[in-house]
Amino acid sequence: MTKLKDIIKRAESGYDNLETAFEAVEEKAYSRWMRGLSRNTRLIFLLVVLAIVFTYSQMVSPPTDFPVGEIFTVSADKPLSDIAHDLEEAHVIKSALALRIVATLMGNEHTIIAGDYLLRSPKNVYQVARVIAAGTFGLEPIRIRIPEGATVRQMGDLFAIALPKFDKEHFLERALPMEGYLFPDTYFFLENAKSDQIIDTMHQNFLTHVSSIQNKIDTSGYTLDEIVIMASILEREARISKDRQMIAGVLWNRLAKGMLLQADATFRYINGKGSFDLTKQDLAGDSLYNTYKYKGLPPGAIGSPSLDSLTAAAAPIKNNYLFYLADNSGVTHYAKTYAEHLRFKRMYLGS
Repeated sequence: MTKLKDIIKRAESGYDNLETAFEAVEEKAYSRWMRGLSRNTRLIFLLVVLAIVFTYSQMVSPPTDFPVGEIFTVSADKPLSDIAHDLEEAHVIKSALALRIVATLMGNEHTIIAGDYLLRSPKNVYQVARVIAAGTFGLEPIRIRIPEGATVRQMGDLFAIALPKFDKEHFLERALPMEGYLFPDTYFFLENAKSDQIIDTMHQNFLTHVSSIQNKIDTSGYTLDEIVIMASILEREARISKDRQMIAGVLWNRLAKGMLLQADATFRYINGKGSFDLTKQDLAGDSLYNTYKYKGLPPGAIGSPSLDSLTAAAAPIKNNYLFYLADNSGVTHYAKTYAEHLRFKRMYLGS
């Protein structure tokens, strides 16, 4: 009995009464349980967050090597599973499975729009799914200027620089036989423009311009091929309309007399050299485009003539000259005889 009183007394010394003591014990137990529950909750929350971050990193976020500014293709007549696989292979998405799930949840698994796409910033799998479901191709027209006199090979270089999916090899294969028949102009092509489309557009432009001088061509006495070849030479030989028309008259005169054309411009096509760079070896070179060696017109055009040069070839200024030369100031001098031509060379070129 004494011991029980001592226990109660000690308990009461720390608390106002037994009820308070029991409440304190209960509160400590509750606090310990709450602390334990809080730790568990925090751990579960952390695990959930880590799972979300991991899933986003592995399946949802853009790949580190996302093809920004590059064209990728969504093929036609393919199921979503194959499209998703293709996009994963192209590094547009990280997970084909993720795209399939997202597209299905969005209700777009059967409405993917085929075509070429270009994205200018990295997109996650949700954004990619929306883009290919809406057909937001992202392609913009590219302005490409083809200068007058440009050759097909020069055109190929320009297109290869400007257009990401341009097939230069295929372009040259088809366009080289059409040298002179692809009109030099400023064009606007989409970034996924194909070689055939480019060639067809440029050739149609050529036909449109030629139609505007068809009456001159019809009355010229020359075929269209002859006019195009002559015009391509004139494009290189002179810069102003009158000179082109005069030189056309001179060159047609030489052809009519069975003389060699001896047009330096053709060497630009053969070896890239201009008049003042030519050597005796160049002049003796065995090329059908060497008008110092072979009579008649070259076998084809040496570039893409402008409408001005085509007009000059079809409607030259009639004259009796057989020779011409341009001095160091760009002024052209015409001669009827070789002796007069040599005199002009000494006077204006010092040779």
